[in-house]
Amino acid sequence: MTLDDIDRHLLTLLQRDSTQTLHDLGERVGLSPSAVQRRITRYRKEGLIARQVEVLDQERVGGMLALVLVTIDRESVEHHAEIRDRMTADPNVQQCYATAGEWDYAVILACDSMAHCRDLVRGMFLEDPNVKRFDTMPVFDLVKVSLELPL
Repeated sequence: MTLDDIDRHLLTLLQRDSTQTLHDLGERVGLSPSAVQRRITRYRKEGLIARQVEVLDQERVGGMLALVLVTIDRESVEHHAEIRDRMTADPNVQQCYATAGEWDYAVILACDSMAHCRDLVRGMFLEDPNVKRFDTMPVFDLVKVSLELPL
């Protein structure tokens, strides 16, 4: 899908706040509300917009985040699929990235407390015979949280 300048502007606005009205979006990008709606429909049809979600304020919800860096012992398609399936299925895994270099995965966990974090990490990584090493780092401050892609 080829994006023009209006597409990039509109998608940037939608990433920042998808609750804006078609009228407001149209005024900001120079299109009619119906033209904005047609573009948004096309983005969804083409799979450019994967989903719409509400982002909760971590500090108001409570709990904590932890970054866990993981190295696995044996690498194969099956071993990686097993880890990916487990990370995808666990609601406490907020994000999981397969990485290159010393660590195989970087995992962001959302936990109720430090004790909850300890229990999660034990169950997910310490008890997995294929996890060679992992380091858990509690997050002190949320400096920047965004899923916005620069266009």
